[in-house]
Amino acid sequence: MTPGDQALVDKYLEFVRFEKRLAARTVELYTLDLARLCEQAGRAGVSLEAVHNHHIRRWVAQMHSAGRSGRGIALILSGWRGFYAWLGREGLVTSNPVQDVRSPKAPKPLPKALAVDDAVQFADFESDDDAWFEARDAAMVELLYGSGLRVGELVGLDVVAGKDAKGWVDLQAAEAHVLGKGSKRRSVPVGASALQALERWLALRGPTGTPGAAPVPASGADAAAALFTGRNGTRLTAQSIWQRLRRRSQLAGLGVPVHPHMLRHSFASHVLQSSGDLRGVQELLGHANITTTQVYTRLDFQHLAKAYDAAHPRAKLKR
Repeated sequence: MTPGDQALVDKYLEFVRFEKRLAARTVELYTLDLARLCEQAGRAGVSLEAVHNHHIRRWVAQMHSAGRSGRGIALILSGWRGFYAWLGREGLVTSNPVQDVRSPKAPKPLPKALAVDDAVQFADFESDDDAWFEARDAAMVELLYGSGLRVGELVGLDVVAGKDAKGWVDLQAAEAHVLGKGSKRRSVPVGASALQALERWLALRGPTGTPGAAPVPASGADAAAALFTGRNGTRLTAQSIWQRLRRRSQLAGLGVPVHPHMLRHSFASHVLQSSGDLRGVQELLGHANITTTQVYTRLDFQHLAKAYDAAHPRAKLKR
């Protein structure tokens, strides 16, 4: 680093520390980012003021090929961009060489889905909880895995249809009517196992939605209408459902903590594996765009690849 570059960096860090009043940790990260910038400029034989867009793009490519994540590169570029914006305001550069440079896109992680055997094991599991809680949790699992509901859609279900109901289950028609993202309504089939679980739960739920001889809740009509309630008779929250499923998966002996969206992913993946009907899965999930559903084809390919590796005589190299 030349003395001139060091002076610019020091002045900028003083600016962000005292004038912008950034947190000490942020200033520390900026210091590291600018040290990296100075190192790259030194290797290229240019001063910080002489860095151009093509230099930045080359350095981004080098960082990416060295294994740095897209998110990490984005954070570094943000620090460099702020530095050159300040240099521009100081009249030391005519343009910001980082302005139009973007970090490489990070690959989208695949949604986590249970294997079929694990999903069935989880759905069939019966805990030693009080019968009221066990029936409720089993019904929730069956709807999440059997119908692919979002946790928000599950929370919004009422016992019966009504003008104010966000959703309900029609046991006679074996359909769940839910209010999904974007306030879009859709209907999804409810399987035989889920219907049995719901009937068992409704028989125990009682008119107040409270276990045993618990007092009638004073929380209003909404709580009384809710299909899934807590011990106090109030509508069950999404957070409570996450906690109950996590606990249930531990009791069931699964190797991963299960959450509501994992059951939705499992529903989509397993239906697609069996049917190959991408459009049908799109309708069942309530996706507005088919590209959102296509991620499950990658899960399906992983399933097929594993089956091939395990079963095909030419899949493995002889040693």
